[in-house]
Amino acid sequence: QLQLVESGGGLVQPGGSLTLSCVPSGFTLEEYNIAWFRQAPGKEREGVSCIGNRGIIINYVDSVKGRFTISRDNDKNTVYLQMNSRRPDDTAVDYCATSWTHNPKICVGELREGGFDYWGQGTQVTVSS
Repeated sequence: QLQLVESGGGLVQPGGSLTLSCVPSGFTLEEYNIAWFRQAPGKEREGVSCIGNRGIIINYVDSVKGRFTISRDNDKNTVYLQMNSRRPDDTAVDYCATSWTHNPKICVGELREGGFDYWGQGTQVTVSS
């Protein structure tokens, strides 16, 4: 069973920045595609961003393009989600996820929750003044 651990959540003011980290437990990230999802209060979980295992394929949902940056450091065994220009509607629990398939095409197009098999516990991010 693959496990992921998110960190870096917290309270940030509108327009502020926050960087989330996703670290695996018991395995190395190098061969895995990693996605970030979020679930806002009263809403379904939505895919936010995804990075392929070689770091070549990168995808963002339209609402975060130009504000969020996903990256990976395989030496540190960590995937990051840098979030700038945070808005109140970015308030959510953010999750990182991966799948058993190593095909980076899973990061192409709409990110589907069902396409990812292993999830972290989530980290709360609140945008408020």
